[in-house]
Amino acid sequence: MATDKLTIDTPEQVHLEFVLADIGSRFMAIFGDSIIQLVLFLVLFIVYEVAGIGSIFSHVSGFHLWVVAALIFAVFVIYWGYFATFEALWNGQTPGKRWAGIRVIKETGRPINAFEAIARNLLRAVDGIPGIYAVGIITMLLNSKNRRLGDFVAGTLVVHDRKAEESQLFFNTSEKTESSVYHAERLTVQEIELIETFLSRRLDIPPEVRKQNGIRIAGMISSKLGIDPAARPTDNENFLELIVKEFRNSARFR
Repeated sequence: MATDKLTIDTPEQVHLEFVLADIGSRFMAIFGDSIIQLVLFLVLFIVYEVAGIGSIFSHVSGFHLWVVAALIFAVFVIYWGYFATFEALWNGQTPGKRWAGIRVIKETGRPINAFEAIARNLLRAVDGIPGIYAVGIITMLLNSKNRRLGDFVAGTLVVHDRKAEESQLFFNTSEKTESSVYHAERLTVQEIELIETFLSRRLDIPPEVRKQNGIRIAGMISSKLGIDPAARPTDNENFLELIVKEFRNSARFR
């Protein structure tokens, strides 16, 4: 179990705490993903044997070449696209990472996007040299944040993921809220992600830091939406909860 904790100061000067994934957890993840890739390659081999030998179209001129070309393309997609695709679509996780309980995030603590997912995995071939991720392991041992070359290039970190019940947002405010009170739909998805990350981790933050974070984020949101501080709840966390609820109920939520 990883014990190295990392505190990230977001661009909004909000302190978020994460537990860095160690080499053991990352090995578990790559082992799980490698097994899945191996199964996919086995399925491709079976398909090739069936299509290349037993197909009713095998007598067609050039058919075998098309099968080989399709096979090569499929191998390329599985090897190079597997990790990047899953990490981009699954919020920084692959099936192996989900099994190991880790995920990839940006250095700012925000979720990664497709660009970071592709960039960090382009270096996987180098990190994998000479076949047992020796370069990646050595690189992780030589830096305090357990980053491999791909993480340095993409500006990412791998951290332990919180269990679903731990990361699920809880609200102190009433479930019944008025609509279009603060016009939260004018906020960006990134700003809402910042609020949700703070609210989901507030119990782990020291009381004074938690209080200052609440004041800072509430002030930033009030300024963005042009809200008079006197016109919102005095409890900053309750105010942020209402903002999240309103945004989720708006037509722009996605």
